[in-house]
Amino acid sequence: MIRVIVNGIDGAMGSTVVKCVEATEDMEVVAGITPTGWNGSYLTPAECKEEADVLIDFSHHDGTKALVDYCVEKGLPAVICTTGQTEEEMEYIKKASEKVAIFKSANMSLGVALTAKIVKEIAAKFPGCEVEIVETHHNRKVDAPSGTALMLADAVMEARPELHVNSGRSGMAKREPDEIGISAIRMGNVVGTHEVMFGTANQTITVTHQAHDRALFADGAIAAARFLVGKPAGLYNMDDILAD
Repeated sequence: MIRVIVNGIDGAMGSTVVKCVEATEDMEVVAGITPTGWNGSYLTPAECKEEADVLIDFSHHDGTKALVDYCVEKGLPAVICTTGQTEEEMEYIKKASEKVAIFKSANMSLGVALTAKIVKEIAAKFPGCEVEIVETHHNRKVDAPSGTALMLADAVMEARPELHVNSGRSGMAKREPDEIGISAIRMGNVVGTHEVMFGTANQTITVTHQAHDRALFADGAIAAARFLVGKPAGLYNMDDILAD
């Protein structure tokens, strides 16, 4: 039985993870962490006493240091699903991955991972095309552009390293040929939609991924947790699952 600690257990995604874990036969939630202390949960990672095999994190990036320090101290693999980390926080995660196995992805959907591979291939086949990304999420999402949009932009830039991101274009300046425009829409209860558009002089190619249920991301986190258990120290992502 794989024992799981859920950080951010009372959030929309944390609670969904709990439900999905409960529906499995080989996993169980042994502890929860949240600053609200919901339902007897621990307030901080440092307070958590239960033995576990892996931690799944759907919380807030402000807690990155405390979370990572706890996992390193315990030798506990971590699936970090939280987005919006600063460059400093990302460096902290990378440094910690030298000591413990960490899975970090801006999006926990296998479909999004495949989408990233597709957009990278299109960008390589049409080296002169213009690239625009439109991402839509619910009105409670705090980071913009989304981590997934930035991940898709990174996939494009792997094939087109001369490009750079222009987030939230405005003003009187024309579009530059070496930019990837990212537009963020926040409305209603949209789980997540990402459109990557490639435009040439005579055609447009659009790749779209739509998430219909938050359970999609919980399922991805659970798959990542299974993958991570027993792995040596290192920084893993969805590409590693696709290749496994």
